[in-house]
Amino acid sequence: MKRFLLVLVLIFSQFSLAQTAKEIIDKNIEQSGGLTNWKLLNSVSLQGKVVLGVKDEYPIKIYQQRPNLTKTVITIGNKDVAIEGYDGKKGYGMNYATNKLQEYGDYVPESFDNDFIDWENKGFEAKYLGKEKLGNIYCHKVELTKNVNKNIYYFDAQSYMLIKEVKKEETLVYSDYKKAGNLMMPFRIESSSPKKNGDYVMILNKIEVNKVFPNNTFKF
Repeated sequence: MKRFLLVLVLIFSQFSLAQTAKEIIDKNIEQSGGLTNWKLLNSVSLQGKVVLGVKDEYPIKIYQQRPNLTKTVITIGNKDVAIEGYDGKKGYGMNYATNKLQEYGDYVPESFDNDFIDWENKGFEAKYLGKEKLGNIYCHKVELTKNVNKNIYYFDAQSYMLIKEVKKEETLVYSDYKKAGNLMMPFRIESSSPKKNGDYVMILNKIEVNKVFPNNTFKF
């Protein structure tokens, strides 16, 4: 009987943790604008600056459009230079050895939606890892797993905004949330990696949603 009760307790505990993870993700979606508004998001334009190292600072523009079109442009010497993108068929990136844009046959475009939108239908499993303090902020810690890939997300325990995302090769820290249309989006993003190559801070001053881009926006 005791063993049976113990099994029930373990099953209930696992179920509760799974429910808690789902509830936290649902709360994030709700607080950041709601599932309907996220699904109605078809395009986004971001403008600001990117800081590399201590002194290197460049104006930056990022264009993204459903389902996976993207283009990143930085301004160097008053000239706009595309450094990465995907036009729906081909992926491109800057070869810094030659200072030329080149096509990458193995380019894998990222989904326009974040992993939280319909995460269950995408094949993710969610696990609640408890609370952790980041600086002065208490966070809910949630792990999303798909196949062998695991990402860990830290949500502000009060606002439910995403504070930190830890991936295998990159850690992203989000802050300075503001309204962009009907959605709450971070206007400051810090990226770091274990090898410390490509670390940057992106500070945005303008985000536009559902903007109609010219047909040639994503061409290179």
